[in-house]
Amino acid sequence: KMATVKLTELFRQNRFTSNDNRFNMRPVYVNPDFVVCLREDIQTLKMLQEGDSSLPEGLDSRHEFTKLHINSGNSSFDITVVGSPDTVEEKLSASRNTLLKG
Repeated sequence: KMATVKLTELFRQNRFTSNDNRFNMRPVYVNPDFVVCLREDIQTLKMLQEGDSSLPEGLDSRHEFTKLHINSGNSSFDITVVGSPDTVEEKLSASRNTLLKG
């Protein structure tokens, strides 16, 4: 069984299929083994602090965002998730620890 961690992804609608330029949120399941790098997503944080209307409702000004760089061998990509890098890293590490004990 692949151990995944459930996070909340902040994503923009596909610009090719939609004129809607707003962000949405959805659950995303990440395999911690493929996460190469975590970094604070300052750009999204700045948008939140400036009250950018393209962000989803329900986000709090205290929310932080983390950009995850995921590499699965033949492809690599970045996703933005809700949570500080420390929080996200804790979730990713916790799933590894559980795996080792079990």
